Amino acid sequence: MSITDLRQLPSLEKLKIIEILWSDVVRDDDSFPSPSWHLDELRETEEAYKTGKISAIDWEDAKKQIRAKVE
Repeated sequence: MSITDLRQLPSLEKLKIIEILWSDVVRDDDSFPSPSWHLDELRETEEAYKTGKISAIDWEDAKKQIRAKVE
């Protein structure tokens, strides 16, 4: 199947293919090591949370905020 063929598929079919590919990729996550900057960002975020510079919010609220920004 070519890229042209994929582009012609309905969105639902494209999503099914994405799910299959993603499942296959994450099965072998050792072959995709996280970049060093990623660990640095996680540590900075954790420190900011611990010191009260940022706070956690409920996932449902987070989704609402994200949707409001993109709409």
